[in-house]
Amino acid sequence: MTEPQPDLTTMRHSAAHVMAAAVEHLFPGTKLGVGPAIENRFYYDMDIPGGITREDLPRIEEEMRRIAAEQHIFEREEVTIDGALERFRAAGQDFKVELLTDLRERGTTRVGSHEDVDVDPANVTSASLYRTGDFVDLCRGPHVKHSGEIGAFKLLEISGAYWRGDQRRPQLQRIYGTTWHSQEELDHYLWQIEEAEKRDHRKLGRELGLFMFHPYAPGEAFWLPKGTVLYQTLSDYMRRLLVHDGGYVEVRSPLLFNRALWETSGHWDKFRDNMFVLDVEDQQMGLKPMNCPGHMLVYGSELRSYRDLPLRIHDQSVLHRNEESGNLSGLTRVRQFCQDDAHLFVRPDQIESEISDLLRLVKQVYALFGLEYQMELSTRNPESYLGDLETWERAENNLRDALISNDIPYLVKEGDAAFYGPKIDIHVTDALGREWQCATIQLDYQLPERFDLTYVGDDQQRYRPVVIHRAIFGSFERFIAMLVEHYAGAFPFWIAPVQAVVLPIADRHTEHAQGVVHNLRDAGFRVELDVRRENLNHKIRDAQLQKIPYMLVIGDREAESGAAAVRTRAGENLGAIAVADVIQRFRSEIPGQTSEGSLQ
Repeated sequence: MTEPQPDLTTMRHSAAHVMAAAVEHLFPGTKLGVGPAIENRFYYDMDIPGGITREDLPRIEEEMRRIAAEQHIFEREEVTIDGALERFRAAGQDFKVELLTDLRERGTTRVGSHEDVDVDPANVTSASLYRTGDFVDLCRGPHVKHSGEIGAFKLLEISGAYWRGDQRRPQLQRIYGTTWHSQEELDHYLWQIEEAEKRDHRKLGRELGLFMFHPYAPGEAFWLPKGTVLYQTLSDYMRRLLVHDGGYVEVRSPLLFNRALWETSGHWDKFRDNMFVLDVEDQQMGLKPMNCPGHMLVYGSELRSYRDLPLRIHDQSVLHRNEESGNLSGLTRVRQFCQDDAHLFVRPDQIESEISDLLRLVKQVYALFGLEYQMELSTRNPESYLGDLETWERAENNLRDALISNDIPYLVKEGDAAFYGPKIDIHVTDALGREWQCATIQLDYQLPERFDLTYVGDDQQRYRPVVIHRAIFGSFERFIAMLVEHYAGAFPFWIAPVQAVVLPIADRHTEHAQGVVHNLRDAGFRVELDVRRENLNHKIRDAQLQKIPYMLVIGDREAESGAAAVRTRAGENLGAIAVADVIQRFRSEIPGQTSEGSLQ
């Protein structure tokens, strides 16, 4: 019987030990920080004498292979805290000494987001060490049986990392690596990395003229003309879907609110560190990081009847969150953003049907982009939640019942809910197999209580509504980043910033080319005219690099027949097509339009 392979997290953590051992051998005097496994990778933070560069990684890999071939057993040893301190002091491992001191005094060895041990200090009497050959590390495990079981590995990159995530502390070198069960899996992951670099939305955003950033506005995108078209097209599509077809009403709520609002909503206690707080005429004000408290005020502005529900409020106004500068990353982690945000105020008997409608909406929208996704039910965090346990359990059961009744498979993520209610998160898989968290559906019994929201029932009594928070795209910024990388910038025709470019071959063809542009624009399409004095092949190549879906070439025959020679960005030559037929073809590629160009 074949023995099961160790899980990847254990392999990666073990590989981090082997990597640290290799660095110690090659660079004596290295001081060790921490070396956890992370998603798809592992790393180790180290203070390496003289420092290293990427050119040193092959040497370290070779030493790792030697250690792996020797199959050193991972041996666990329990020692007293004092014994461990004495051992690491003698070895000059100052960072390990600091971790052990914290473990003894505070019961934690937390390092930034990496948490190795977190217990009651009164119960801490010993520490676990792992020996692999001549390498010894402070670690709680687990590990593979021996160093030969760390799989097919590759060291990837080096970066700087402040000790314990504190920029006032020493800066160490962080070496990243990855390991997989087989060379085939490793090769696939390396291909993903290479392809992801080509598709990086920050790179393509510059090359395609979509957006830019500037140090004067960190974490806030400048949407350039083409990017603004893309952004607005998605925004308008969602408005049409919700307001025109879905029974939503749209509002625009203020950006700046008095501290009292955030205290009422609970965000002042739970979320203040992520808010921009201003002093205005001796009052503390906060830029809104989300729309929900403002929408509570909209609901509470007038008396509501049970006949008014569900009330579905949609809002795409600007939001701000005070992200640390070190966490900012292109469009995926920003300080200013907008969401296709909505809050549904419903009666308890409407919850399941509204959640079911939202699940169908998610399916409809993501199918438009050919995106596959997985749903995840996030439950109450026992250490950070508002309200009583009974209400939380009822809310979690509401979401679970909706998923089950719609035959939707889902994962459960314990303790990952928002502080005011459980949620369903939708994780999209892109063309490279990477997951992006986009849509979310959250059930909230707490804010209606905190804002004392009511409706009048058919018995003339007052009842409390329930709020469903939901976004389908999520933030436009993050969704666009995902689309850029999913499509490698080659957007579907309907959202492409420029849908076609008309290319006259010579000056005598310009008049007819202008007429083609005029006809296509009148039909509602985004078309450019390229009259540069470049040869045709050069202009076609430029259009392909800009990933424009169609190129319409105008020569003598096309000018005489009222047609255009149509090429695609993929290099397909469709031949001469009458302009009226080009318009029909273009309309067929826009969702929600009839052949006459009107909305269905």
